[in-house]
Amino acid sequence: MTTKKVEVHAGNPNIFAELGLPDADAHFLKAQIVAELYRLTNEQALTQARAGALMGISQPEVSRLFKGHFREYSLERLMGFLTAFDRDVEIVAKPRGTDGARGHITFRHGAEA
Repeated sequence: MTTKKVEVHAGNPNIFAELGLPDADAHFLKAQIVAELYRLTNEQALTQARAGALMGISQPEVSRLFKGHFREYSLERLMGFLTAFDRDVEIVAKPRGTDGARGHITFRHGAEA
């Protein structure tokens, strides 16, 4: 039996950036918002039809959204979906450290904030 050595390295927490995809930061933020919408839907034991009614979209659109098809939704619209679940959305801009790195976008849901 032969053993293969597998190289493991710490990657970027943003899988879209790790894969080198364009607009990786925006796509990662959208994915985090959709994950929160999915979590809220499950937490409140809502059907996709009921969640869709809250957000103003159809059940098939909710299904596509939860399956990761959310490129056609703007960040603004996804944030509006969060407010439909009685969530406040805050955007805070603050100075970045002096390490010279570019700023980044972070999403935290209520339990983490």
